[in-house]
Amino acid sequence: MKLLRLKITDPDGFRSLPCGFEHHFRTEWSLQDELEQANDFAPFVCAGPNGSGKSNLLEALAAIFYQLEVLRVRRSFLPEALQDEAQEVSPVAYELEYLIKLPKEYRTSGSPIFAHVVVIKEAGGSPWLRWENNDALPSAGFVSSRLTDEERDLLLPQYVLGYSSGENEILSLPFFKMRFVQFDEYWNAMTRQLSYPGHPETRLAYLDGGFSQAILLCNLLFQNEATLEPFREDVGVEALQEFRIILRRRIPIDAVQLEAFDLADEDQKRERRSRILAEARTRGLSESEISHSVDEWVRREIIKGNPALSETDEPGSTCYRLNVLQLLEGDETSSLVVGALKRCATLSYVDDTSDTLVLDYWVNEATRQAFRENFDGSALALFQAFQVLLTLNLYAVNDVLKTDLYTSTSHYVSETVPTLASDQRIMRIKNFYLTKQGVEKPMLLKELSDGEHQLLHSLGLCLLFGETNSLFLLDEPETHFNPDWRANFISRLRQCLTGRGEFAQDMLITTHTPFLISDSKPEKVLVFAKDKTTGSVSIRHPDYNTLGASINKITMRTFGKRETIGGHAQDLLEVFRARFELGGEDKESLITEINQQLGDSVEKMLMIKAILDGDQPDNGEAQG
Repeated sequence: MKLLRLKITDPDGFRSLPCGFEHHFRTEWSLQDELEQANDFAPFVCAGPNGSGKSNLLEALAAIFYQLEVLRVRRSFLPEALQDEAQEVSPVAYELEYLIKLPKEYRTSGSPIFAHVVVIKEAGGSPWLRWENNDALPSAGFVSSRLTDEERDLLLPQYVLGYSSGENEILSLPFFKMRFVQFDEYWNAMTRQLSYPGHPETRLAYLDGGFSQAILLCNLLFQNEATLEPFREDVGVEALQEFRIILRRRIPIDAVQLEAFDLADEDQKRERRSRILAEARTRGLSESEISHSVDEWVRREIIKGNPALSETDEPGSTCYRLNVLQLLEGDETSSLVVGALKRCATLSYVDDTSDTLVLDYWVNEATRQAFRENFDGSALALFQAFQVLLTLNLYAVNDVLKTDLYTSTSHYVSETVPTLASDQRIMRIKNFYLTKQGVEKPMLLKELSDGEHQLLHSLGLCLLFGETNSLFLLDEPETHFNPDWRANFISRLRQCLTGRGEFAQDMLITTHTPFLISDSKPEKVLVFAKDKTTGSVSIRHPDYNTLGASINKITMRTFGKRETIGGHAQDLLEVFRARFELGGEDKESLITEINQQLGDSVEKMLMIKAILDGDQPDNGEAQG
């Protein structure tokens, strides 16, 4: 995928992007240059001061692709709260253009490799697509009304992936909504006794810290040594030693929740109730006993009609139990997720006390081969299985809260979602041990530092989706990195996203790190500024060659900080400056004192030179 142009035509704008905001991601010249170097991946680096609106661009793209995904998913399943096509969501009007790489089977000799896609939404209407460069169609291209479902799917990214190292709720909100759509899709299949594909239907995925263990597991189980070289060089990870997956099978549900599993229509319900009522009266029961008995017998018929349901074993309890894994278990030969995970396990057993399935894995080549055989040889296929299982942890969110979330524009959505205790989760990963360079014994994954977790997460998600035509929206993914990792981050991304000829990804990264800018060409650096009066955001490219530029120059020219030293050290220099300007001090003594108190820096050397020359210090003006 390659972004071309975004224009906000919403009269109210979107966040700090005003109505009329327009950004061209690529010029005709830079696009041609990229297409000629198909394997030379480079992200867009969004830079600027805090609060300059960098994240707003990512948020706009996430919100737009959420709207497009709702239309796509509506063909198979969509919760009732999202069924209203007239529902207004922000932004209400926009234009978006991008290229999407077409699979080989959809290309003929001489046909374009990339489809040129135009997305337009006007206020009050739904977004529509136009396939701009399809020569087999009228000159205006195919519009949505003429596209088949298959063609529309081809024109959308395979995945839109979001990640934020901070608390960017607005970026995550569209992804959270789609995560609940994914859960409701599974829940609907369970209540209606429908089949389930075993992987998420939705293409939007917010890969926050809750997926870190799954991301690393999939990569360590499937990727070869050469691919995992960054994990070894930077973090020192050698190999996966062992891990445990615990799956909780049944959860309690009450009588009201049980009713959702009743497949009978209204006529069937009336007929069933009349039949049960007649049977109860033949037993000579009182009216109150009859009423209670009829309700109980109805519930028992519902339970008999769905293999996932059972009555609780606890005497006197009015609760029932639901096997949440019913659609994922299958038998020993089944390709369903739980059956496949059991076949890969070194040891598996059911803990009757907690009603959990425990899967233990001692990892060797036979274990890896078992995973390859059971998950189509694909790390992504395994990750999607984990996605489904981890999403089932949302079972505790009630329908009222979900309905509110589907229509929410809140900045604090995640705070309203309950956090389950470890033993209440449907899936959890434990005893995750790996070997690490310089560490004698295998260590728990949790023992790694925040920066190590973040690097493995960021690079790991790129490896997982490296063979897809996807859009990555990464909000400050390097916040916990040391300077060396920051300096090498772009190189590591390029290692993980080579394109391999048949795939093309696009990526936007927000950052405050000059190293990322120094490894990027000016056309790939977006410098953000916010008007202090209107609050509107503007974007420009740097007016100098950023590729290979010094960190000092980038810090000064892009982030507006002229000094290369900290604020306290600068204050001390100002004191020395004042003493020098007052006069009356011995130059050599003053210089000696400066050298004793401060380390080497451009600012200190300029100060000392000014003292020796007898000139007034220039306050670092010569840095650039």
